[in-house]
Amino acid sequence: MERPAPGEVRMSQAIQPAHANPRGELSAGQLLKWIDATACLAAEKHAGVSCVTASVDDIQFEEMARVGQVITIKAKVTRAFSTSMEISIKVVVQDMFTGIEKLVSVAFSTFVAKPVGEEKIDLKPVTLLTEQDRMEHNLASERRKVRLHHEDTFKNLMKENSKFEDPICDEEEGMVPTSGTSVQSIELVLPPHANHHGNTFGGQIMAWMETVATISASRLCRAHPLLKSVDMFKFRGPSTVGDRLVFNAIVNNTFQTCVEVGVRVEAFDCQEWSEGQGRHINSAFLIYNAVDDKEELVTFPRIKPMSEEDFRRYRGAIARKRIRLGRKYVISHKEEVSLGVHWDISNQGALSNANVEALKNLAARSGWEVTSAVEKIKIYTLEENDILSVWVEKHVERPAHVTYHLLSDFTKRPLWDPHYVSCEVIDWVSEADQIYYITCPVVNGDKPKDLVVLVSRRRPLKDGDSYMVAVKSVILPSVPPSPQYIRSEIICAGFLIHAIDSGSCTVSYFNQISASISPYFAGNLGGWSKSIEETAASCIQFLENATEDGLIDIF
Repeated sequence: MERPAPGEVRMSQAIQPAHANPRGELSAGQLLKWIDATACLAAEKHAGVSCVTASVDDIQFEEMARVGQVITIKAKVTRAFSTSMEISIKVVVQDMFTGIEKLVSVAFSTFVAKPVGEEKIDLKPVTLLTEQDRMEHNLASERRKVRLHHEDTFKNLMKENSKFEDPICDEEEGMVPTSGTSVQSIELVLPPHANHHGNTFGGQIMAWMETVATISASRLCRAHPLLKSVDMFKFRGPSTVGDRLVFNAIVNNTFQTCVEVGVRVEAFDCQEWSEGQGRHINSAFLIYNAVDDKEELVTFPRIKPMSEEDFRRYRGAIARKRIRLGRKYVISHKEEVSLGVHWDISNQGALSNANVEALKNLAARSGWEVTSAVEKIKIYTLEENDILSVWVEKHVERPAHVTYHLLSDFTKRPLWDPHYVSCEVIDWVSEADQIYYITCPVVNGDKPKDLVVLVSRRRPLKDGDSYMVAVKSVILPSVPPSPQYIRSEIICAGFLIHAIDSGSCTVSYFNQISASISPYFAGNLGGWSKSIEETAASCIQFLENATEDGLIDIF
C-alpha cells in the first residue's frame, strides 16, 4: 500500500468476530466509531489543539466488509475555515487472500477546534499539493453552503410537500402503523465511552444509535436490515461520563426497498434523571435495505401514520429523501467509467436504434417518484442501484410537430438552456441522426465541460405515438478531449413529445445522470436550487414564442 499523503491519518483494523453482526459482516456501529476517531485525529493533526465533532455529512455504504478482512480508513483536512475544518474520509476493505481492495464509503465531517481556556485560534490554511487537493478544496466550500442552509432547505421542501396530494389517502392492504416499530434503549456513559476530552465519544453515540435503529427496521421487515446510509446530522450538545443516554427510534417512512428510521438521543445527569428533564443532544436518520434468506432485497410495507407527529415524520422523510439525492452527488464523487461508444459510420443504424431504445426503456421504467410540481412543470426522480435518473414533464401550448422540430435542432438549445454555452453540428450523418459538439458553463469553479453526442430523431409511426429525440455521448477520434475542458458524458437522455390536441402537447425530458453532469442537477434535486424548474420554464417560453424556424418573436 502507498505511503500516506502529507496531513493524512490512517487507521487499519483487522475485523474480528467481536466487530461483526450475526451475518459475519462488520457492524456499521463499529465502523462509525473507527471513522469518527480517525477523522478527529486528522483534525487535531492540522489544528494542533483538541477538536470535537460538529457534524457528519451523509455517509453512503457501498460495500460490506466481513470477518477476516482488513479495513483501512484514510482521513485528511480538505479545507480549514476560521475555527472549523472539513475532513474527508475514505474507507476501503481488503481481502487478505486475494489482495483485492474495494471502496466501502466516502464521507465528510466537520470538526471544531477547542483551544485551552480563553485562547483564540485561527486555523492555518490547508497546503494544496495535487490537483485532487485543489478540487476538494473548491468543493468543500460548496458542501459547507449545503450544511449551513440545510434547515432552511428542509423547511422549504416541507412546504412544497404540503402541495402534493396526500399519498396516505390511498390506503392499501398490509400498511403498518408506525407504533409497531418504536424502540427505546438506555445506556450509562462509563469512562471507556469517553474520548480524550472527557465527553462521550461521538463515534460511540453513533454506534448506539445504529443499534436501536436496526432493531426498529427489523420490526418492520422481519428480515436482515443492512445500513445503506446515515443522513447528515449535527451534534447539538455534549454529554459526559455518568450521563444516562436515552435512545428513541421509530420508522418514519418506507420507499419500496429502503426505509428511513429516525433516532432521538437525550442525555440526563442524576438530577435531570430524577426530574425527567433531559437534554436533546442528537437526532439522526438512518436508511436501511433488507435482504431475505436468499439474499434478495425485501420490499417494505407502506407505513400508516396514526398521529399528527407520525404524519410530520412521514412528510419529513420525503423531504429528506430529496435532499439526500442532491447531496449524494455533491459528496460522493465516484470516479466515472466511460460508457460512451465509438462512433462507427458502418454501424450507424444499430447505434441510432440503440440510442432510441435506451430512451424508450428509461421512460418505461416503474418507480418514478414526484419531487416537485409547479404550474406546468413536474419533476420526477428514479434511483436504481445507485443510478439516478430525472424526468421533467412540461405542458406546452404548441403543436407537437412544431415542438419536435424546435427541440430536435440542438443548435437552438443555447437559446433556452443556460447549461449549454454552444452547440454545433460536426457531422450531419442523416436526416435522423446528427453528431453535435457541446460546451457547458463553469460549475463550482472547475473547468468548463464539453460533450460529443449523437442525437437520434424519430417521428411517430402511428397516431398516439410520441415524437422522440434521443441523446447519447459518442467517442469521435476527430474531436479528442481538450485541456481547456473536462470531457463529460451523457449516458442516456432525450425528449418524448406527445400530442394532447392539435394545439398543445406534453414534453417529457429524461436524463440518466452521469457523475460528470451531476453538478448541474444536484442543487435542484437537493432543494437548494431551482435550476431545473427555471430551465423548464425557459424552454416552455421558447417553444410557445418561437417561429417554426426557431426565431423568437417574444422572449
